[in-house]
Amino acid sequence: MGLAKGRRRIVIAVAALLVLAAVAVTVYRVLAPAEVSTVARADYPPAPAPAVGVVGRLPVAPLIVDGRLRVYAGHRQVYADRPADGRHRTTPFWSYRRWPAELDGVVASGTTVVSRWSDGRLVALDARTGRVAWRADGPEPVGDRTVRRTGAAVVWEPRGLVVTRTAEGREVVVSSGDGTVRGIGLADGRELWSAEVDPTCRDTVGATAAGHLVTVDACAGPAAVEFSDAGTGAVASRWRPAGAGADLVVTPLGCRTGRSGCTALRTAGPGDGAGRGWLLGPGEPVAAPALDPADAVLVGGQAVTLADGALTGRSARTGAELWRRPELGPGRLIAVQSGRVHLLTEANDLVTLDPATGAQLSRFPLNAGSDGTGWAPGSVYAEGRWVAVERLRKPVDPEGDDQRYFLTSEPVILAAT
Repeated sequence: MGLAKGRRRIVIAVAALLVLAAVAVTVYRVLAPAEVSTVARADYPPAPAPAVGVVGRLPVAPLIVDGRLRVYAGHRQVYADRPADGRHRTTPFWSYRRWPAELDGVVASGTTVVSRWSDGRLVALDARTGRVAWRADGPEPVGDRTVRRTGAAVVWEPRGLVVTRTAEGREVVVSSGDGTVRGIGLADGRELWSAEVDPTCRDTVGATAAGHLVTVDACAGPAAVEFSDAGTGAVASRWRPAGAGADLVVTPLGCRTGRSGCTALRTAGPGDGAGRGWLLGPGEPVAAPALDPADAVLVGGQAVTLADGALTGRSARTGAELWRRPELGPGRLIAVQSGRVHLLTEANDLVTLDPATGAQLSRFPLNAGSDGTGWAPGSVYAEGRWVAVERLRKPVDPEGDDQRYFLTSEPVILAAT
């Protein structure tokens, strides 16, 4: 009798241990750090040739890669769909997930997509297949920010992450964050340089067309602009505009997506509406008064402004007026890119002009389906012939939740100009 009870206790104890082991394995599988890469099963798509006009609407913000794919940001995922001119989001062409890290930023060059994560990890993907090309360690992001459900802040305005080309033609990914700035070769993921910094008084704001990082440094006195070689991290020069106060706000101008390839700057004091524009070149920045207005944009060598209902293009270097379009009326300059200026009229017509001449390249209502044009523009992205705009519900409530903030469940409208 006693022997039978003893065996029963042993069996119960063994069963309990097995259950605990099974639970432990399950918990580990669920919570352990992991990555899941789902590669492409179809051929790399050809570049489409969309007709001018609205292409479709999307629930999330697209990054157009190689003119063929749309890349999106999820909370813990970066993924792509195709074709680039698809009317709606489709089944992922490829996908990459990490756990428990969160996706913080995405940049792309050619067929390489680089993602940065909340633990600082950099993961490069081959856009043609979705396969991991390389992994590298970087600094963790610093500071809080608002990322709404479209993910526009992650793919259109990545923080602390830029890809630029050096004077020698080498592409470099620069990641800045908690106490460190690192330069990583885009081709192979090899660390090129690393520098310790104080993120409370240094802020990398972009990269120039000549391959220099632009950093505002206020660690050792009044704020100054530092230009450093993206390929080596070595400081090339420091500059401070005459008459600047102790603090300095620097806005890069004439940039590609992700604040790379910038050709000018605007400097101002904190909260100061009056800025000063500067063209970047081989020497010190050169004053460009045509870029002084806070709403002036730079595309090519032209400074474009919209004032009193007249869109005007001036030489950024001399200030001479090149063209004027007063008949377009009130509106908003929403984006510029190489060879294109995009104006959204009061009626939400998208007007695209040649920045050199002011000639109209295209015009059409920015309306998808029966959504109408009674909305306000949010974040905007322009690449190649593509323009994508977040549509916000009027009146815009910056503090509202996503359902109140966005016009519909598919708030991003994609168009070809």
